[in-house]
Amino acid sequence: MLDAGCGTGRLTAELAEALPRGRVVGIDLSQNMLAGAREHLRSQLIVPVGLVAADLLHLPFERAFDGIVSTAVFHWVLDHDRLFLELRRSLRPGGWLEAQCGGRANVVGLRRRALALASTPEFSAFFADFREPWFYADAEGAACTLGRAGFVEVVTSLEPAPTVLNNAEHYSEFVSHIILRQHLRRIPDEHLRAQFMTTLTAAAGADDPPFSLDYWRLNLAGRNPS
Repeated sequence: MLDAGCGTGRLTAELAEALPRGRVVGIDLSQNMLAGAREHLRSQLIVPVGLVAADLLHLPFERAFDGIVSTAVFHWVLDHDRLFLELRRSLRPGGWLEAQCGGRANVVGLRRRALALASTPEFSAFFADFREPWFYADAEGAACTLGRAGFVEVVTSLEPAPTVLNNAEHYSEFVSHIILRQHLRRIPDEHLRAQFMTTLTAAAGADDPPFSLDYWRLNLAGRNPS
């Protein structure tokens, strides 16, 4: 089993516990994430798990896995055609893919506010050539992409997953570290970065409900032909 984009290793640990006679491999492009996953797995498991530094667009596997799972990763990959080709190449005949990632209209309210703020005179110079770091597909488009990659028995769907954070501090910390970290890296001055987040947090406080995020989840499933 492959955990495609294992991050902190929490899902990887659950997979290993569910497959005591199988083998689980977790991959991530970030060495920091792999170090955290290694530490988490060391504290949680006695079953060995393989961890590999790898790019999802250049996977070092060929017909290696019976199944691939992934959560909250694929929207960070802009080339879904190449992504699904690589994943199918890594599956054995008859192997399956089950994944969930951000889907169309994911956090669209926050994204619009961030882009509007980035276009103001105070910040526009930092975002002149900025491109959002995500690709949020819809269910129909994702199904077509999986089909082009050669997957069969494809099933895709979108589901809302609204999330409300506790307060302004929690919202600012979560958004700055999880959602808008690529935006904030564009702003070289610490004071201006703080101002950017303060403005967005104040706007979120006036929402109904306050400090809410309009998450949308894209569910993906398919099988490699036998």
